[in-house]
Amino acid sequence: MKKNILDWAIRAIPTIILLQTLFYKFTGAPESVHIFSALGAEPYGRIGLGIAELITALLLLIPKTAVYGAIACLFIMTGAIASHIFVLGIEVSGDGGTLFILACVTFFFSGLFLIIRKKILNYPS
Repeated sequence: MKKNILDWAIRAIPTIILLQTLFYKFTGAPESVHIFSALGAEPYGRIGLGIAELITALLLLIPKTAVYGAIACLFIMTGAIASHIFVLGIEVSGDGGTLFILACVTFFFSGLFLIIRKKILNYPS
């Protein structure tokens, strides 16, 4: 019982963050357009990444595919974190670093899920 609650809680955090940011990507919010313009990927990168994040969130929600969702999430968040560090800066459009922190939190919980899942399933190292 405790394992199931922990499993859901750890998957819920990155899923909620991914789903929450979709609104901004799909509606063309000024912050989102600014970010993807700075990365030279507006509008196709913004929309494409939104679709990838939606698929990732759905994979995280389904227990049988959650591992694949967590792996995809790690790749996506690696790109987001690298974009902040090397191109955008930690703070974007006066957000106080919120987007960077959300990317780090999402990365952390996806990685934590994979580590815990490995221990639960007793995969050989």
